[in-house]
Amino acid sequence: MDINIITSTGDLAAFCTEAAKRPYITVATKVLSEKCYYAKLCLVQLAYNDTAGSDAVLVDAFADGLSLEPLYALFRNESVVKVFHNARQSLEVLYRRGVLPVPLFDTQIAAMVCWHGDSQSYWQLVCNLLPEAVNLDTLAQNHTWTNRPLSFAAVRCALADVAYLFHVYEYLDARIRRLDRKEWMDEAVTALLNSANSEVNPDDAWKQLKGTNPSPVARELARFREAYAQENNVPPPCVFKDSVLRQLALEKPTNCAALHSMRFLTPEVRRLSPGILEAIQKGLAVPEDSTVANFRAPQGNLALVEMLKVLLELKAKNADVSQKLIADAGDLGALAAGNRNSPVLSGWRRDVFGEDALRVCEGKVGLVIRGEQIVTIDLKPGADELRVS
Repeated sequence: MDINIITSTGDLAAFCTEAAKRPYITVATKVLSEKCYYAKLCLVQLAYNDTAGSDAVLVDAFADGLSLEPLYALFRNESVVKVFHNARQSLEVLYRRGVLPVPLFDTQIAAMVCWHGDSQSYWQLVCNLLPEAVNLDTLAQNHTWTNRPLSFAAVRCALADVAYLFHVYEYLDARIRRLDRKEWMDEAVTALLNSANSEVNPDDAWKQLKGTNPSPVARELARFREAYAQENNVPPPCVFKDSVLRQLALEKPTNCAALHSMRFLTPEVRRLSPGILEAIQKGLAVPEDSTVANFRAPQGNLALVEMLKVLLELKAKNADVSQKLIADAGDLGALAAGNRNSPVLSGWRRDVFGEDALRVCEGKVGLVIRGEQIVTIDLKPGADELRVS
């Protein structure tokens, strides 16, 4: 497979024209996400491989004068499947550029659909399916993708991200079709595409704070922090940490002297005094008893939640599918609390897990240990009335 680092729009357009003739391409990206609110695109790896030939390129997103529009056109071309592994961060970056690659196939999701483990890394999956592959994972972790020029080791690692992806895709796609689980895969990919916009509305930033419902002051501080983080492209914890936010909301300083007397504040936080004080004043203007209603779904009976966890593990194992694709902790808590509008109760999830989960919640099904296995049993009326001696 030829290796080529693309730095001009003309070369990118030529490659994309050729790639558009193929049924699928493999794609990966390298981004800078540390100390950034919005991840920065550093490199795009692309490859195709079929009977008509093969090619692989590294697109240098830092190249002067390079337009990625030919690539975006390829991503929008619905006759070409775009194959990623763990596409979430790539999609977040591309969403901000106004493009989403469709149709999309994510091999991490596909592996979960086929039960090759929960959220396996690319190299875990490659080494499981291709024992002859040379694992470059450790080498890739040691590289800073903003460095230019790219070293030979960096080029080798980046190329491997798309070179082995051919074999992984073809194996998993064939297995999904054999298992008749294309509907499962399509549903999971649609959910992934719908989550591409990771930007938080500052008005909703308080919902990410841990614990019970925060006070009006804490909500205003969270709003200020999120807006500042977005405007200055830094992660919210780099503005000030949750522990600082909680202490500010507790002490509620209303002037610079009171604020600066708080010993745990760093010089960087003190420089934000005007915005912090304004947020505190806004929060103080809202009556404490106007705290918003509990936004977190009730979790229901904890013992019932634990039973549902055991049932989920059992059903996922029997169906050879990842538990994470069926339900998460929030879904189980909602079921235990009586919520019947969960996606767990529709489509294939209902067939695999939801129907029996409902019956457990209604006391119609129990779990028992037989030998080394846990199995479900139907409970007769009155069977749940235990005699305690």
